[in-house]
Amino acid sequence: MSPEAALDIGAQALVIAAKLAAPILVTALVVGFAISPLQSITQVQEVTLSFVPKAIAVGIALLVAGNWMITEMISFTNEMFTRIPTLLSGG
Repeated sequence: MSPEAALDIGAQALVIAAKLAAPILVTALVVGFAISPLQSITQVQEVTLSFVPKAIAVGIALLVAGNWMITEMISFTNEMFTRIPTLLSGG
């Protein structure tokens, strides 16, 4: 396997990891920002006040985006398996 092929596979893996993590992380970020003013206004700094809504929102995001995430992972894995012969031959 050439260094260029290894770098290409690594770059593709990082891109797919970022794509798969984005819906969950963005959801948690948005919910956290929405809860933050409520905590500031009420001056209630309870950890569960921000954790429980984030956990529920992330669960909903997984239900909504889960099928797409699995499809992306399967297509990436299939692509990697189809590239094995070319990687072993050095081409």
